[in-house]
Amino acid sequence: MKDAFGIPQSLLVLGGTSEIALATAHRLITRRTRTVWLAGRPAPALEEAAERLRRLGADVRTLAFDALDPESHEAVLGKVFAEGDIDMVLMAFGVLGDQALDEKEPVAAVRVAQTNYTGAVSSGLVCARALQTQGHGSLVVLSSVAGERARRSNFIYGSSKAGLDAFAQGLGDALHGTGAHVMVVRPGFVRTRMTAHLPEVPLSTTPEAVAAAIELGLRRRSETVWVPGALRVVMSALRHTPRAVFRRLPL
Repeated sequence: MKDAFGIPQSLLVLGGTSEIALATAHRLITRRTRTVWLAGRPAPALEEAAERLRRLGADVRTLAFDALDPESHEAVLGKVFAEGDIDMVLMAFGVLGDQALDEKEPVAAVRVAQTNYTGAVSSGLVCARALQTQGHGSLVVLSSVAGERARRSNFIYGSSKAGLDAFAQGLGDALHGTGAHVMVVRPGFVRTRMTAHLPEVPLSTTPEAVAAAIELGLRRRSETVWVPGALRVVMSALRHTPRAVFRRLPL
C-alpha cells in the first residue's frame, strides 16, 4: 500500500527500458518502493535494467509485454495483479517515429499510432480495472506536450499523444471515487537516447527531472503534471495562437 505521502511499495512499469521509467523507479526505490515489475519486450536491455534496480535493494522481476499485441494484455498483466496488489502502474512505452519517413510510409505511421495509442488503450483499461478492483493505486501515464497541438514537424507522433492524453483524462474521470487514480504527465523535450539525434530546444528536461515531478505529483495526488512547469503557460499560449500564425512558427 502507498504511504501517507503517496510513495508506492509496488510498481509495475509498462515499457521497462524507458529511461524516464527507470529514473522514476530508481527514485521511488530510494524512497520506499520494494517490488518492481519491468514489462517489455524480452531483450538483454530489459534484464540489465532489472539488475541495476536490484542493486538498489528492490525485488525486481521482468515480464514479456508487447504494446502491439493487445490480445495478450489481459492475460499477461493479469498475472502480475494475481501476485498481489500493485500500488502504481507507470505507462512509459512509446515510439517517436520518423516524421519524414512516416509520411511516405503509412504503414510506419500506423505503427506509431498503434504503439502510442492503441496499445495504451488496451493495457490502460486492463490495469485500470485491476486497480479499481483492489480499491487503490495510481496509473501514471507519460503523455507529451506534443499532444497539446499538432505541429508540422511531428504531427503523427503528436496526434498519437493527443489521443493518449484524452484517453487518460477520460479514464481518470471514470475512476474518480473508486480509490484508483490517474495522473497524466506531460513532459516537454526530454534528453534521452530516443531524442539524441534531435537539436536541443528551450525548456528541455531530463529523465531525472521528470522522475522528480512524478514523485511530487504522487505526493500531491495530482491529475496533471507538466515538466517543466513553465510549459503549462507556454502551451496554453500556443494552443490559442491563430492557425495562420501557428503554422509559420519555427516549431
